[in-house]
Amino acid sequence: MSTFRYQAFAGDGSPVSGLIEATDRRSALLLLGKRGLSPSRLEAAAVGISATTTASRTIAQRSASNQESSASATAKGLATEPIPSGGGWRFGSGIKTKEITGFSRQMAALLDAGIPIPQALEGLGEEELNPALRGVIQGLSNSVRTGTAFSAGLASYPRLFGTLYVSMIRVGEEAGALPSVMNDLADLLEHEDEVRSEVVSAVAYPLFVLGFGIVTVTILLLVVLPQLFTMLQEMTTLLPLPTRILLAVSNILQHYGWLLLTIGIGAAAGVRAYARTPEGAHRIDSIKLETPFVGGMLRSAALSRFARTLGILVKSGVSLLPALKIVESSLGNLVLAERISQVADATRGGSALATPLRDMDIFPKSVVQMIAVGEETGRLDDMLLKVAAIEERQMRARTKTLISLLAPFLILVVGALVGFMVIALLLPIFKMSRGIH
Repeated sequence: MSTFRYQAFAGDGSPVSGLIEATDRRSALLLLGKRGLSPSRLEAAAVGISATTTASRTIAQRSASNQESSASATAKGLATEPIPSGGGWRFGSGIKTKEITGFSRQMAALLDAGIPIPQALEGLGEEELNPALRGVIQGLSNSVRTGTAFSAGLASYPRLFGTLYVSMIRVGEEAGALPSVMNDLADLLEHEDEVRSEVVSAVAYPLFVLGFGIVTVTILLLVVLPQLFTMLQEMTTLLPLPTRILLAVSNILQHYGWLLLTIGIGAAAGVRAYARTPEGAHRIDSIKLETPFVGGMLRSAALSRFARTLGILVKSGVSLLPALKIVESSLGNLVLAERISQVADATRGGSALATPLRDMDIFPKSVVQMIAVGEETGRLDDMLLKVAAIEERQMRARTKTLISLLAPFLILVVGALVGFMVIALLLPIFKMSRGIH
């Protein structure tokens, strides 16, 4: 029998700590669960310490009020560090992805400091500036205080905390290593935010050039050119071909612009509705992967996410098959998700991870060899993280190449349109000047 030191919460939410004897860590967790305790920390005690759990619990209950007040004060002090905000996509509830990342990092810091989960959530909730996120944190705090596991509380907000997030927290709870797992999860979320910010910053300039060009050309065609065309038609009856083409485009936009806009919005809505169907989503994801330049970048990004997420899950103690199922739903591409599902099926049949990856030609051969070496040496998590770094470097290189080509191309397109309009306006003037001479 081994002795374990634990920190847990009773059914009424009061903190409890003490010692327990069991054959191993899993048996200790089962014993605590049978006693109605929700463990937040479980570690092996020093040799020779006896497990007087009943006395420890009595002492803990007597000092519960003092512990709660001091822990709450500590949590509030640590929670005064600002949660990262600013850029990032917002969820439908008005909460940014970077705010979820900041919350995760704050929780990791509080748990590392030994703050119980309810007090940590209470401190973060009181200091949170976003009302939507504050409500979520307070809801989590209330659910944990009533005896609900932290992972179960997170699972009640699926739009904010996905399968990957909840699964890692559950593993941390079961293994008694929640602070360590929370740190790994925060590292993963921060890394994804960093990559996302780099991509957004890279495409910002080309999108600005494209948007500026569209607005400029539209204003010229609808406001400026019609007045000039009226003057030119009064001066000469026969206009050059470029001028007539530009005049026709301007007339179409003036008289049927609303119709074209309606058709465009309807087409976009139709494509969006089609993309929400299983067949449409699969087809669109397939087209994305087959698109030149973009396809390679998206593949590298998805595979990098696969390797990094799987590596962190394996490192946190999740077995390979459940980890593959979790990663499958987080790739963001149905075609690649099907491939990973096939890998999981092959792994269930007893194959090593490298074998189906090699057969399905998902990764380059050098990367598969690294995964095989990781399995043979028992360092699969480290090798997966190295694979993620390799794929990520390729994704960033492809992104830089694409942006370096896209920005000049868009500038050339906008310049060509403006140049054509200038030529179309100057040709009738040149024609009239020659007629005068």
